Amino acid sequence: MFSQGQWIFAGCFVVAFIILMIFSYRKDIKLHRKYYKGSLYILIGFIIFILLLFVLKTYLHPE
Repeated sequence: MFSQGQWIFAGCFVVAFIILMIFSYRKDIKLHRKYYKGSLYILIGFIIFILLLFVLKTYLHPE
């Protein structure tokens, strides 16, 4: 399906992308702490909401 060169390129791309993301996050960590202080609670709220929808769908489904 994919050639060996395509697999090598994909692997190098993924590694470079992850390294760049880590570098960018570390560079902006002070700004993240200042401006996105309560965002963790919003993320937890979204996760709980999605889990609640899944539980309701699973238990209230008529089958």
